[in-house]
Amino acid sequence: MELPRDPSNVAHALVAAFPTRLAGDVQSVLTVMPETRLAPAMPFEVDVQGETVAVPSRIYNEEPGADMERPLSGTQHVILHCLYSRHSDGRVRQRHLEQIVASGEPWVVPFVVQLAGEYVLEILEAIGRGLPGLAVPSSAQRRLYGEFIAQNPAFFARTERRVVSYWSCYYRWKYGAFGTYPGCVLLEAFRDAVAEQVSAQWPRHTPPPLADVGEGPA
Repeated sequence: MELPRDPSNVAHALVAAFPTRLAGDVQSVLTVMPETRLAPAMPFEVDVQGETVAVPSRIYNEEPGADMERPLSGTQHVILHCLYSRHSDGRVRQRHLEQIVASGEPWVVPFVVQLAGEYVLEILEAIGRGLPGLAVPSSAQRRLYGEFIAQNPAFFARTERRVVSYWSCYYRWKYGAFGTYPGCVLLEAFRDAVAEQVSAQWPRHTPPPLADVGEGPA
C-alpha cells in the first residue's frame, strides 16, 4: 500500500514517523530532501514513550547533497539519517543506520529495531557493532531498548519471526545453527534487555539459538 502522491500527504506521512514535538524539525529536514514520485510505503505503528508514531517501511527520495544538509541542526541530521535508514536501497539504509545506531534518543530506536528484522547481513552486523551496551547489565543502551520492546511486544514478536524467516531463506547455508546468525545474536541481546526491564523472562517467538530449521520468508 502506498500513500497518495499529494506532497502534503507525503510530508504528513514522514512527520508522523516522529513524536509531535519534532514536527518542526522534520519539516526542516523535508525541505532538503529531493522530491520523489513514489510515496512512502507501508508505515508501521509503534509506541515511543506513550506516543504512537507511524514509520514508513520504505522511502524513495534520492539523498540530498552535503551542501544541502549543512544548515541542519544536530537533531535534524539525526532525523534525516532515520528517514534514509528506511530507503529502498540497502546500501543507503546501511550508511544512514551507521550514523544513528549509537544514538540515545528513544525515537531512533524503532528505526534500528526494524532494520534488525530485515535481510541485509551487513546491516545486522552494523547494529551489533553500534550497540555494545546491550551486553552490559544496567547500561543506558540496554535500558533504552528494553523499555521500547516492553512497550511494543507485538512489534518485537513480528521482528523475531522475520529474523527467523530471512535466516531460513537466505542464510541457513552459511549459518547452519540459528544461534550463530547475527540476527539471532541481536534478538538474544534485545530479549535480555527487555527481561532486565520487566524483571521477568520475555516470551520467545523464535527457535532456541541452536535450532537448525526455519520457515519461509515473512
